Amino acid sequence: MARIQTLAGEWFEPELPGRLLKIAGDIRDAGGRAFLVGGWVRDALLGKPCRDYDIEVYDMAQDALVPLLSKYGRTNLVGKAFGVIHLAMKGLSLDFSFPRTESKVGYGHRGFVVHTDEKLSFKEAALRRDFTINAMGMELPELTLCDPYNGIGDLKARVLRHVGPAFAEDSLRILRGVQFASRFGCTLAPETVELCRTLSLDDLSVERLFEEFKKWLLKPGKPSLGLRAFLDIKLDEYFPEIRPFDGSWEKLGGILDNMAELRDCSGLTEAQAMEFAFAALLCGCAETSLKFLERITNEVHLLKVVPPLLQAFRNLDPAIAGDIPALRRLAVKLDGLKLLCLLVRCAPREFFSKADFSESLWDAASAQDLLESAPQPYLMGKKLMELGMKPGKRMGEIIKESFELQLDGKIASVEEAAEWARAAISSGTCR
Repeated sequence: MARIQTLAGEWFEPELPGRLLKIAGDIRDAGGRAFLVGGWVRDALLGKPCRDYDIEVYDMAQDALVPLLSKYGRTNLVGKAFGVIHLAMKGLSLDFSFPRTESKVGYGHRGFVVHTDEKLSFKEAALRRDFTINAMGMELPELTLCDPYNGIGDLKARVLRHVGPAFAEDSLRILRGVQFASRFGCTLAPETVELCRTLSLDDLSVERLFEEFKKWLLKPGKPSLGLRAFLDIKLDEYFPEIRPFDGSWEKLGGILDNMAELRDCSGLTEAQAMEFAFAALLCGCAETSLKFLERITNEVHLLKVVPPLLQAFRNLDPAIAGDIPALRRLAVKLDGLKLLCLLVRCAPREFFSKADFSESLWDAASAQDLLESAPQPYLMGKKLMELGMKPGKRMGEIIKESFELQLDGKIASVEEAAEWARAAISSGTCR
């Protein structure tokens, strides 16, 4: 098993499928060279396992590579224009590509002409990549590092530096810089900041924008460093809906880091984690949160959950922890209080007048079983019909008033609700 030395100086044995090493050996025997490229190399140098294998093949023509790969499984030329061959085997799938250059000829991320050339050098092919830390390769099967742009030096220094002028041809790379800064604890090189400031995101689709924001906020890392890159590039001018918390970008960065720490240990669903993350990002701007979300996503649950969550957060009175009826009503409005309680935990302690407010709010919500869900009405139409009431406006009024009494704690069970309803029906009034 091949080993590499990580940046920390430790020896690391990355997980490499035996079939991949065998294929690499066959490619070499046929006169070619196979390199693992991109994120796999970066992660391996950080001592992180990665199973996303992208292989770039040099000094070998497509017509020669396809029959070689076909001995191992089913091949599919998924991108003839891009020179990508997908190999599907039992329990494993791999993508093989050829060195290429890209030329910007049109608007948007599809406006490129791609030229594959198996005779390109690794250095020439790597010029099209975004950052130096992603422009490294390891030749198989020995995992010999090829690093023409000192990516390993930048990775050690935790610096994101663009490889070359081709960086400017895809404006998505601006936001990739933000999410990479968070994920890998990096800052942007000054020359990369200057280049990013000259680019516009106007040609990007909603879907592409949203994916990069998700990676920034949801992948493991330090989101405050992403925020620093966001501000260095002056993206707050492009997204003015994102504002500092309580007048401070530093406080917003702290909230984002607290969110990342709490998110993965709070038993949240995937949807809740996303709602929590975007609420943390937007907690300085409850009134503009919906406008921002509508700019970057069509995810209905985010549009529905985040703005009222932020409105409740901004208007929260610490006295609510001792006001059970108000707490129940807020749980009904938000369909549970867990995300609100977590958001309060992320905020600076001095933001609320009570230093222990986050603890008291969580304890009160937990004691009333309001974290995961809201109270449900004891009385519904089916029960009222069993009591002899016909559907209509009055039935709705009785259901609504009984639920209000339930939230006030004046009705504590289905039986008490039914008894109240019988009296209301027989008297012809609602109390």
